[in-house]
Amino acid sequence: MKAAYYRGNRVVEIADAEPVSPGIGEVRIEVAYCGICGTDLHIFHGSMDKRVKVPQILGHEVSGVVKEVGENVSDYSPGDRVVVCPLDSRGELASDRGFSHICKNLKFLGIDSPGGLQGSWTVPSGTLYKVPDGLDLKLAALAEPLAVACHDVRRGRVSNGELVIVLGGGPIGLLVALVAKKSGARVILSEVNEHRLKVAKELGLESANPMETDLRMLCEHASGGAGADVVFEVSGSKSAVASMTGLLGIRGRLVVVAIHPQPVEINLFDFFWKELEMLGARVYESADYEAALQLLGDTTLPFEKMITRVEPIENVPEIFQTLESHPDTMKILIDCKGAE
Repeated sequence: MKAAYYRGNRVVEIADAEPVSPGIGEVRIEVAYCGICGTDLHIFHGSMDKRVKVPQILGHEVSGVVKEVGENVSDYSPGDRVVVCPLDSRGELASDRGFSHICKNLKFLGIDSPGGLQGSWTVPSGTLYKVPDGLDLKLAALAEPLAVACHDVRRGRVSNGELVIVLGGGPIGLLVALVAKKSGARVILSEVNEHRLKVAKELGLESANPMETDLRMLCEHASGGAGADVVFEVSGSKSAVASMTGLLGIRGRLVVVAIHPQPVEINLFDFFWKELEMLGARVYESADYEAALQLLGDTTLPFEKMITRVEPIENVPEIFQTLESHPDTMKILIDCKGAE
């Protein structure tokens, strides 16, 4: 079968791989679709070379069909349609307080072990979720990034009637905005890229370019002077970080979604003056995957507009090059069905 390997030095190569028979508690799936995300690009750029063992099969946003089950697996059978939650927490310690999704010994499939950009992928059975009947496996491949958004919104305790500002209109930012809107909030998405603003409009989201619109004044107007209830920082930009506390009203909540590898300045006076609350949000929990699959089955939400296009696995090396020159691309899915 074929697989997409990261070789280091910005090289991704298609090469042969052998299917791995499932061991105790494992399941082998035939991969249908695998999305390429920002983490894959970070690996491609060499930013995670200290963690990734080269050569490494990339990918973790996977939908597929169970082909074979190992011993002690009773919840899944060949033919089951599934998605993968790529968190292997089998090394969790008691000191991790039961939060297995962020435990100290957490392993991420596709980073710390081979990923899903291949025809056949063997994973722990505990990482699987069944795909609801009638849900297209293309849409099901969005379950992983959508679970991120569900977790973020849940951490932010978004409720009906609240004003939510989402800073950053990449794939995760757009999904956060959709989930928050589905929760009954009024959502304003802030983004500088015109293509992403166009996608936001197609998704039915209210949006603004902070280079052209005074976001703080817009927020004040939208809230009757009260300020936002929740701000999601999804952009990773210093300018967004500088603006976020000023957008919030009294006892507003700030949810940090983007990864900021270097320290950034935050207006702590606003935290004191308005009794603000800041929350971290990392990956997802079981409830978020279940919510994501339920939302994907909701035909009123236009998740299909998030998929830019579907490409065969042979095109993966060129796709990584394309994503460098077109960072405004939403979601490219890789069809892995012909790779086995």
